Amino acid sequence: MTCKLSPAAPRLILFAGHAGTGKTTLAKKALPLIIEKTGADFFFLDKDTVYGAYSAHIMELTTNNPNDRDSPFYLKNLRDWEYAGLIAIAKENLQLGVNVILVGPFSTEIQSGKIFKPDQLGIPSESSIKIAWIDLEANEARHRLEKRADPRDEWKLQHWDEYIKRRVEPPDHLAIQRFNNQNFSEVQFEKLIDHLIG
Repeated sequence: MTCKLSPAAPRLILFAGHAGTGKTTLAKKALPLIIEKTGADFFFLDKDTVYGAYSAHIMELTTNNPNDRDSPFYLKNLRDWEYAGLIAIAKENLQLGVNVILVGPFSTEIQSGKIFKPDQLGIPSESSIKIAWIDLEANEARHRLEKRADPRDEWKLQHWDEYIKRRVEPPDHLAIQRFNNQNFSEVQFEKLIDHLIG
C-alpha cells in the first residue's frame, strides 16, 4: 500500500466503541470521505485484522478456545499487549508523517485519558487526535452480534450480564464526537466527519 506523506500535522483518528456498534463499517464508510475532504491518505488499522489470527493461535494454545476474546484469561494476558502493538504501529507511521485511522474498542485507553496525550503515546506532539465514539443501545448491539454470528463473540453472548458491565461511557472530551448508530443519519454522519477532520 502506498501512502502519501501528510504535509500538515499528522492525524490520528479512532473509531471506538463497544462490540457490535458498527465501528468497522462506519470507519470504512468514512475513509473515502475523509480522504476527499482532507486531500490526504490514511493508513487504516483494525485491531481484529491486525491481531485476530495471532490471538486466536495463542488462545488455542493456552485455553483450547481460539475464539476467546473476552474471558478473564484473555483480558489479563493478551488484551493490553494487542493495544500496545496497535498504538506502536500507529506511532511509527505518525512519526513518518503518515495519517492513521485505528478501529477498536479502546475503552480502557480512552477512560485513562492516555489516548488524548501525544507525549504519552510517543507520537509527534503536534499530532491531531480525534475520536469517533460509536454508540448503540445494549440490546440492539446484542442482536447485531447474534446476527453476525462471529465465533469471537461467543463469550460475550454466553456471559452477557457480565460483559455489559464493561460497557463504560466515554469521558467528556473535545476530541470525542459521539455517533448514535441505532438509526443511521447521513446528516449526523457528516457532522462526525467534520469533527474528525476539524
